[in-house]
Amino acid sequence: MDVLSDVVASMRIGVPRSARVEWPAPWGQRFPSVPGSAGFQVVLRGSCWAIPPEGEPFPVGTGDVLFFPHGHGYGLADSPDRALLEPDCDPYAPAELFASASMEGAGPVTVTLCGGYRLDAGRAHPLLGGLPEMIHLPTGLGRNTDLRAAVELLGKEIDDPRPGADLVVPALLDMLLLYILRAWFDASADHCEAGNWAAALADPAVGAALDGIHRDPAHPWTVESLGRRAQLSRAAFSRRFTQFVGRPPLTYLTWWRLSTAARMLRDSDAALSTVAAAVGYGSEFAFANAFKREYGMPPGKYRRVGCPPPGAGEPVRAGSAVGLQQAGAE
Repeated sequence: MDVLSDVVASMRIGVPRSARVEWPAPWGQRFPSVPGSAGFQVVLRGSCWAIPPEGEPFPVGTGDVLFFPHGHGYGLADSPDRALLEPDCDPYAPAELFASASMEGAGPVTVTLCGGYRLDAGRAHPLLGGLPEMIHLPTGLGRNTDLRAAVELLGKEIDDPRPGADLVVPALLDMLLLYILRAWFDASADHCEAGNWAAALADPAVGAALDGIHRDPAHPWTVESLGRRAQLSRAAFSRRFTQFVGRPPLTYLTWWRLSTAARMLRDSDAALSTVAAAVGYGSEFAFANAFKREYGMPPGKYRRVGCPPPGAGEPVRAGSAVGLQQAGAE
């Protein structure tokens, strides 16, 4: 898998959820923080104001996308000084795959499309960890056309579900997440400060090394071999990789191998020797020692107790369409 697909696949768990809501003015809604999730809002019709926890409110127009990669709270309203109502749904109610709702009122209507993804905080990748609390992506005037096309497809499917929607909607939600991240990284790729993953993915040398690590983590990579893949000398490659990624090449390689192993332990019943070989360890003993250093427990115990079972204490704000506005997916 390519790096972005690999990172999203490794962190996104469960099935994403979505909802379409009509808001007649006057209206104002607060959407509380949902740890372990990422969510989005799209204005399908009309306009509104986004009200972040810190900073000034700002207008959001038709087609604009708001993305909340860390599940932090926020508000939406028809006016920047509108009082925000608290959600009245059960935060632990089971979520629908997709839903629609119309709020009461007689004023001009704003229609929003929202969705939520549940993320595995135990495998937080710095690619997502470095994103801001709120990302605003306009799609008007020919900007982010792929993202807008995905939004339109998803909105149509939710507005008028047809046979096969139970498969189509989750696929469109996953596609939308990737388009959101692509649009943000494309806009941020020119900033080359340390740890900037947008610049790392855009840089030919660092991108080639990351691609090799993610496509074949079991390969016996060295700084020299990664440097050859990046077409740089060992020293130049090491400096450049560390500058962009925020950690040295082999440190990142080890971290990603063990993150991949943790996913295999959680999602499969493969023998420890199989897991060890899949992530580049020549013996189960060496793998177990490395895993314990990273996770604080041996891999066998991690498999038994390190990951809570699905549904255990998951903050899914979902019982109604309004609850889904800032939802962690089931």
